[in-house]
Amino acid sequence: MDDVRLRPPRNRVERRAIAWWTTQSSIFALPLPIVFAVLYLFIPPARTWFGWCLAATLIPGLAYMAVMPAWRYRVHRWETTEEAVYAASGWLWQRWRVVPLARVQTVDILRGPIQQMFGLSGLTVTTASSAGAVKIKGLDQRTATDVVDHLTKYAQAAPGDAT
Repeated sequence: MDDVRLRPPRNRVERRAIAWWTTQSSIFALPLPIVFAVLYLFIPPARTWFGWCLAATLIPGLAYMAVMPAWRYRVHRWETTEEAVYAASGWLWQRWRVVPLARVQTVDILRGPIQQMFGLSGLTVTTASSAGAVKIKGLDQRTATDVVDHLTKYAQAAPGDAT
C-alpha cells in the first residue's frame, strides 16, 4: 500500500466529453439570452434596455461555452490500479483524489440523457471517507463498464475493510 499516493492520473476522459460539456453549458447559458432576444424583437419601445440585457447575458454565456469544456478536458483525468482509484476534476476549482481500493464501498455508473447522446458515462466510487465519493465523468460507456469490473475484482481482493 506504500505506492498509493496523490499523483496526477494518467488517462484522459473521452474527447467527446468536450461536446457533452458544451451541450450542457448551452442549456445553462442560452435560455436567458433567448428570452431577451425575443423581447427585443417583439417589444420595440424597450429595445435599448432588452438589447443591453441580451448583450450582458449572451457574451458571458458564449465565453463560458467556449472556454469551460476545453479547460475541463485538459484537467479531467482518471486511472485505476490494483491498489487505488485516481481522479482529477474541475476547471476553476480543481481537485485531485486518490482512493485506496480497501476504502471502496460501491461503484455506480451514471448515464444521463445527454451523456447517452455522446456515448459517455460517469462513474461514482463511494468510499468510507468523509470527503465523499470520487466521480469520474466523460468515460466511454464500454470503458466505464470495464472500470467497474476492474474495481469490483480488485476491491474485493484488497486487504482492509471499507465499512
